[in-house]
Amino acid sequence: MAAKGKTITSVIWSISSKVAIFTLKFVSVPILARYLSPSELGMVASGMIVITFLLLFAGAGLTAGLIRDAREDAVSDDTIFWTNLGVATTLGFLVYLFAQPLASLLGAPEAAWLLEIFAPLFVLYLGPDVASSQLSRRMAFDKDAFVSVFAEAMGAIAAIAIVIGGYGIWALIGQLYVSAGLRFIGLFLAAGYLPGFHFAMPELRRHMSYGVRLVGADFVSFLSFQSPIVIITRMLGLPEAGTFNLTNRLSDLPNQIVLTGLMSVLFPSFSRMNDDSEKQAAILSRTTQATTLLLAPMLFGIWAVAEPAMTVVFGEKWAFAAPVLGLLAVSKGIMSPCGSFIPYLKATGHATVLWRFGLGRAITTILAMIAGAWWNGLYGLCVFLCIANVGVLLSYLWVVLKVAGLPLIAGMRNTLFPLLLAGLMAVTVRLLFVGGWIQADGALMQLAMGVAVGGALYAVLVLLTQRRLVMELVRR
Repeated sequence: MAAKGKTITSVIWSISSKVAIFTLKFVSVPILARYLSPSELGMVASGMIVITFLLLFAGAGLTAGLIRDAREDAVSDDTIFWTNLGVATTLGFLVYLFAQPLASLLGAPEAAWLLEIFAPLFVLYLGPDVASSQLSRRMAFDKDAFVSVFAEAMGAIAAIAIVIGGYGIWALIGQLYVSAGLRFIGLFLAAGYLPGFHFAMPELRRHMSYGVRLVGADFVSFLSFQSPIVIITRMLGLPEAGTFNLTNRLSDLPNQIVLTGLMSVLFPSFSRMNDDSEKQAAILSRTTQATTLLLAPMLFGIWAVAEPAMTVVFGEKWAFAAPVLGLLAVSKGIMSPCGSFIPYLKATGHATVLWRFGLGRAITTILAMIAGAWWNGLYGLCVFLCIANVGVLLSYLWVVLKVAGLPLIAGMRNTLFPLLLAGLMAVTVRLLFVGGWIQADGALMQLAMGVAVGGALYAVLVLLTQRRLVMELVRR
């Protein structure tokens, strides 16, 4: 019971931090969007693709092994710290040296100077990973939440001050450095971690044998989630990449609030249950249903109110991007049941399954987006992404249910039914708008009425069809 209570508290802290960060982004991103052009947003997005991609390999999944360990060992922690620091320094130097060819490879040669500026970020991102893993291992998500929120808040404030001062794209650069720098300092202080002069090759090999398998899974996941920027930049140009980046950030906010917070807690929680596979499977089933019940209506609802939402949040100059926002939200809503799958497969040692499925998903997604972009530009890319995600969801669900030993038909039904309810709600709200049943003066009132009608309708549908599940979740 004590462990269960600590897990619930950790989930609350983790999600609360995501809510706070969401609030900051909800305020800062629209302000930045009003001052920056699609090309500037696309340039920063393209530059960060390189950093994010190399970070996947830089850490080699080593800190995931620290989280999975039941014990806390100074030699093991220090070994991973010095390994990460050495790799981060080397990568930063190489990115600075080869900034021009890397930018040209992305189809954005004008972003080379940004890569040179971004090079030190490797140390700021990888340096505190051991401290962060210590907090996760101790389930000290309250401390991690405080550091994350404070760092993001200061970064957002810095960005707003810089962009209002007329320095344009430097606002995004400043935001990255302020947030990363404060996170670097804060995590070391929160964990009370002072690296010692220890290095043990057996410890490095032990963690690397586990981490390398995760890197493969993270790599194919990266291809699925980050390849759109590369495809759009090369096929359609930087303005379209900037439009995609902005709308993707807004459509991803529900996931950032709920999913990332939940996943960060589920991985150590599942790891602690490795001697009880039935309990793991039961929690997997419940968390899958719960995340679908919560996330799907939020994401499909964005599609239903995309036009007023885009105008209210980003201003009239971005109203043209409403169809892209709506379709991206739908593509994420389709995948909402999958939030608990990755931490489950990682914790139970099924990294090979995760990698193989991730590779198939990446290939499917990339081919679909290329075909969609060729067919009808950015809009076509988003349409094809939605279609591909339907197949990915069904395949992913089948694989995970099989691995967990859960009934296939019942598992499919329990997972997909809440998704269908959310889709029904969103389509109804959209039809009410088109038919003139929802009328209001101004985009803000239209958005408010759409959210109110959709929320009320979904609540009725859930109470009529999912009352038992809701009561079980409340009791837990």
